[in-house]
Amino acid sequence: MTLDDLRVFVAVCRAGSLSAVARELGCTQSAVSQHVKRLERETGVSLLERLPRGVAPTGAGRVLEAAAAEGIAGLDLAVRRLRDLADGESGSVRVATGATTVRHFMADAIVAFRRLHPKVNLEFRTESSSRACYTALADSALDLAWITLGEPVRGIEQRAVAELPWVLAVRPEDPLAGRERLGVRDLAALPEPRLIRLPPNSASAAHLDAACAELGVRFAFDTGVADWDTALLLAELGLGRALVPGRPGLPASGAAGGGRLRLLPLPEIRPLRVGWAVRRWSALTPAARAFADVVAAARAAAPVPPPQHA
Repeated sequence: MTLDDLRVFVAVCRAGSLSAVARELGCTQSAVSQHVKRLERETGVSLLERLPRGVAPTGAGRVLEAAAAEGIAGLDLAVRRLRDLADGESGSVRVATGATTVRHFMADAIVAFRRLHPKVNLEFRTESSSRACYTALADSALDLAWITLGEPVRGIEQRAVAELPWVLAVRPEDPLAGRERLGVRDLAALPEPRLIRLPPNSASAAHLDAACAELGVRFAFDTGVADWDTALLLAELGLGRALVPGRPGLPASGAAGGGRLRLLPLPEIRPLRVGWAVRRWSALTPAARAFADVVAAARAAAPVPPPQHA
């Protein structure tokens, strides 16, 4: 068996499809199948189960996938670290982020990092959710992932950087706009709350649901969005009220969006924690660790304002 055989096999297990991997690699499905067959001949066991739509690893296949993924990640990381050592201050830092992360959480840090490390390349890979960032991090080409912190994930270390308080964004003419603050039970009791829902499969939506369950409330939503910025935009357009985390650049209360929105703090809901995920902090290259530290320092210097209590 070869390293390429193992790389292709891991890719097939994650994609659940021979044809999808073939398209990604720019080869035929038969070529992908040959990699798997060679592994099956070497191991003497069946590694993939053919399903009506796609494939899935067998029990033996899952054993090989776990070992291969860990080994490939370690080898690729070692090669990258050797290159960085040979190049001194050059090299690359590869980061998985959400769609709006760079704008809201890293813009000032990127400028500072470029000034401190002009020869290091920054590469960003946009993912749709924290779960997708975890998956992307398993790809050995990535160093860091910016995530909404959640339950522990095997093989991943998490480090909090900021806590984001929750706010309700409403238009100035909304009956709630004159309130200094809002209780979650008051909001849940409204006959027509018209709330805009965060992405249903996102870590932020799961956090909100869990936090509200702890408080004994449950909200009804009638509009869905793909990200926090879209929720605020729809609130500006009058399509509903946006219940979102108070990200950097967004005040914890008062006017926002050029006065087109009023932000009402909901301090009863526990804040959303965001930060870094890595495979192992001790294995990060010096440049990757430096970038993570610069982002954390920038956020500490300009934290999200806490909710204002009446």
